[in-house]
Amino acid sequence: MIARVLSIAGSDSGGGAGIQADIKTITALGGYAATAITALTAQNTTGISAVIDVPADFIREQIRAVLSDIGADAVKTGMLSREDVIVAIAEELMSVAPSIPLVVDPVMVAKDGTRLLSKPANDALKRDLCPMAAIITPNVPEAEELTGLTIRDVNNMRRAGEMLLSLGSKAVLVTGGHLDVDVIPNLLVTSEGEEVFTMKRVRTPHTHGTGCTLGSAIATYLAQGHALSRAVEQAVAYVGCAVEESPGLGRGQGPIAHVNSFSRRH
Repeated sequence: MIARVLSIAGSDSGGGAGIQADIKTITALGGYAATAITALTAQNTTGISAVIDVPADFIREQIRAVLSDIGADAVKTGMLSREDVIVAIAEELMSVAPSIPLVVDPVMVAKDGTRLLSKPANDALKRDLCPMAAIITPNVPEAEELTGLTIRDVNNMRRAGEMLLSLGSKAVLVTGGHLDVDVIPNLLVTSEGEEVFTMKRVRTPHTHGTGCTLGSAIATYLAQGHALSRAVEQAVAYVGCAVEESPGLGRGQGPIAHVNSFSRRH
């Protein structure tokens, strides 16, 4: 059976991030994408102009509808925004899908600087969702927000990963795209140790949706039965290729290429 991935995230009208990026990624990598939409955003490559939140009970109904019929082999979360939404998602997943691998992308701030996660929601994420996760995938600013650390290098990333691992997640991937380096480190931390997966820096403004894409790629590979380390390795390679082959759309931070030479080969 085709690997099924449920994405629980916000909608990006520009198509570069959020639910749209997740659907494109899962499909490009050979999976079947289902969704539970947490918010509607009006946005393009220059920024977000409006957001409408979806009620927590309706998000719960979307999750229940998908899992009671189609099912899922992995679940991925993205933009969640509010404490009641996170609590509802955690309760629903614990009730109907406690054994399905969960990838948590702790989306906090959009690339244009718009804050997407409130302080109470941040606390709920750490308290309710991270302990359920097979892996959480913060970038450097998100890891700083979650831990209170200042991250400037791999050693700082390692410390943040260890702190986040203590929240209960089975693994933490701290992504280093925000560091000013030519070779980007992505540090996977588990109870068994650590691995670094690197990505060549591409000097381009077209990187919108890289975090969403990475999380949904990991979820797809986990759904297909890959071990965690292999899933992360493949996902990092896929995102690197997607950035290199970005189509150059828009006047701001444009989308990456979800269908690319890597996805065609695999």
